[in-house]
Amino acid sequence: MSSTLYPPSAPKTTGSRLRSIISGSIGNLVEWYDWYVYSAFALYFAPVFFPTTDPTAQLLSSAAIFAVGFLMRPLGGWLMGLYADRAGRKAALLASVLLMCGGSLLIAITPGYDRIGVLAPALLVVARLLQGLSVGGEYGTSATYLSEMADARHRGFYSSFQYVTLLAGQLLALLVQLGLQQFLTPAEMQSWGWRVPFVIGAVAAVVALYLRRQMEETQEFVKHANAADAPQESRLRTLLRHPREVLTVVGMTLGGTLAFYTFTTYAQKFLVNTAHFSREQSTLVSFGALAVALVLQPLMGALSDRVGRRPVLLFFGVGATLGTVPLLTALSHTSSTWAAFGLLVLAMVVLSGYTSINAVVKAELFPTHIRALGVGLPYALTLAIFGGSAEYVALQVKSLGMESAYYWYVTLCAAISLLVYWRMADTKHTSRIGKD
Repeated sequence: MSSTLYPPSAPKTTGSRLRSIISGSIGNLVEWYDWYVYSAFALYFAPVFFPTTDPTAQLLSSAAIFAVGFLMRPLGGWLMGLYADRAGRKAALLASVLLMCGGSLLIAITPGYDRIGVLAPALLVVARLLQGLSVGGEYGTSATYLSEMADARHRGFYSSFQYVTLLAGQLLALLVQLGLQQFLTPAEMQSWGWRVPFVIGAVAAVVALYLRRQMEETQEFVKHANAADAPQESRLRTLLRHPREVLTVVGMTLGGTLAFYTFTTYAQKFLVNTAHFSREQSTLVSFGALAVALVLQPLMGALSDRVGRRPVLLFFGVGATLGTVPLLTALSHTSSTWAAFGLLVLAMVVLSGYTSINAVVKAELFPTHIRALGVGLPYALTLAIFGGSAEYVALQVKSLGMESAYYWYVTLCAAISLLVYWRMADTKHTSRIGKD
């Protein structure tokens, strides 16, 4: 590989690191806003695309398409991971935000079932496929970028901003929902108001595209790409030579991603369908709990820089294994919004043990030339199977009258991840970043 392919990267100052991390993080925020708007507004647009009088059936249909988006994430993780490891982290991050823009715009302008029939849900599927490709590539590439851009002493802190902006995107989606609920009637929300957040998302993605063009490439990638002995073989074949690392990513993601989507994305619907809160109350409770979670991310990330990654992961693993059934059971029986808020905050405290550092732990497992692929592909595969199906499984067992079975399902997956955390090395001390 030619040494002139990428211009030499100047040593990063604290200011340049922060500028690049902020630019990358804002793009990440926009992408996750676009992704979560679908779930936040499903209660309103489900009747537009799925003509049935049963609200649970409508939510099942929208959840199925939500899961379809997840099925594209492994493909996005693979394609964008390969692209990021070959062309650079910055190039892949630009491509992912462009795909997200197209998906959001398509949802915003697609007519309802009453106007174009089955073509309406078909176009909704296409839009979610584009968004799935985008987010599938975004996770691995942004995790790699933030981890490589950070200095070794503060890597846990800086990389935690991946989930800060992920949660901020979800909060922004809920904030837009709260605002529209205040100014529009329920009929207006269901008729046309739900399209507004998708338009906002498409416009914001264009802004994010501009900001990401200003980002610097990581020194780690430039150094590797310009090396005379840079590996030329298939990245996927090289990745398969690291089975322990791949399985570690799968194992640590399993419980974390299922718990995350249970207590964030699905919790809003759970409060409406199971605890019988109003849509507005559910949105407010979810918003407050996510705001607390956002603040927790950098705190837990900084803690991992001091005590190591493994103790923080073990905190999540033990808490999720022992606490999921009691928390969800209590949440299903509460009628107080404050009690529901307190229970979700407790869940967020435990969950932050995973969300704050999972990105940096995965990035620290792999060498530079397969890092984005190694982080993104096994994560996206696990997410597609377990995270993407979380809502659908939860709603399905509810429709069969066995809702508590879902609580135990989450507990079992958390217990499996706990075993992985117990046996794995602490990547703070064994990190591959800067070592090859």
